[in-house]
Amino acid sequence: MSNSPSPRPPAPPTVWPARGRHEGPAAEDVVRRRLKRLQADGVLQDHLVPEDSDPAREPVFEARWLAPGEVTVRARLALSPPHGSGSGPAREWVLIAEAEQPWDPRWPSPAAMFWPRGPDAGWDREAVTGLRLGDVNSLPDDDKELRRVLKHAVRDTWAVHVVVHEAMTPDERGRLSLVRLLPEGLRHRVVEHRAAPHRFRAVNWVLDDFGARVPRGGAVVLPGSPAAPGYDAGGFSVRSVFLDGTEPTEVLDAITRFAALPRPLPDGADEALTALREEWHLMTMEEELARARDLAAMYAEALEAMTKSRDLYREAAERAHEALAVYREAEAGGALPARRQGRTSAGSPFQQLARGFGRLKDTALSLRPGTGPDGTSQERAASPAGDGSGDAAESPSAGFTRPRPGD
Repeated sequence: MSNSPSPRPPAPPTVWPARGRHEGPAAEDVVRRRLKRLQADGVLQDHLVPEDSDPAREPVFEARWLAPGEVTVRARLALSPPHGSGSGPAREWVLIAEAEQPWDPRWPSPAAMFWPRGPDAGWDREAVTGLRLGDVNSLPDDDKELRRVLKHAVRDTWAVHVVVHEAMTPDERGRLSLVRLLPEGLRHRVVEHRAAPHRFRAVNWVLDDFGARVPRGGAVVLPGSPAAPGYDAGGFSVRSVFLDGTEPTEVLDAITRFAALPRPLPDGADEALTALREEWHLMTMEEELARARDLAAMYAEALEAMTKSRDLYREAAERAHEALAVYREAEAGGALPARRQGRTSAGSPFQQLARGFGRLKDTALSLRPGTGPDGTSQERAASPAGDGSGDAAESPSAGFTRPRPGD
């Protein structure tokens, strides 16, 4: 029997998960102002900060809007307690959005519904390393730090990580991010790593341990852990990337194809998705009615089950009373068999009592006046079995002696 864990099911195609870090003060106020502004502008249908949420847990924000094609999207953002000190404490955030149809990467980013856009917004940081989402991040020159960053990048299940090797030092146009040309809904889930020309061997020395390799002057999309079914390092690497400001079509295609692979939900996203579905407060009138109908149906099923259980218990109680009445009747008539001593009973007390009542009922019925030991009538047992001779009629089993003539 194998002890290896069974593979997790792929994430629903309607779900958009993201995680990040907000660096700076007043993260809650930033989210509140953003939601109010977008609702006033008609971008959001509605938003809500649940008042009955547990104060000991992270603050929660809910929002609902329509994606192109009149597709309803529901999203839930949860903020962790602040950590760090000074003027800029960091707070991690987890965002789960679910649409009525499979997610289209060309739709607006759910992150932009809760957080303001801009290079200094402070929220678009990868949760663990603090690297920028959708922007250029130079890989460190220190080998120990390089291994730490790449090791996390390979194993990260929340973001898509792409490593680009610079064949030569790029100019101002080449220093622009390549993933900035991705659709916004995908760009906010991608981390772009840049390796300097002289760090080619050091980067591949780390990536070789994870079955990936960046071509010289090219790029590779890292597999994640576990690697998605259908991932092949060769199929998600680009041999040549021109950092001259032209559109990197091959790189963008590799990232888009990787994001479309059927992968499980990231670690911890299961709980966030369950909270979105089961603890949702921002409902329309139709959703309120649907939930009320579901609750009514659930209560009706529970009531029916309780009624059936009550009837079964009542029937069992009636049988027990009937057996007890027969037992008392037999006890009063002195017809109970002698109690056997020293016998060890088996089974639960309830089972023993049920078996005892059954035996006593049969015994008492069989020993009632007018019945034989097998429950048949004594008159039938006393009738001649053959031709009606007197010897058979005077058998001891008849229980009496026929009177003699003249007595």
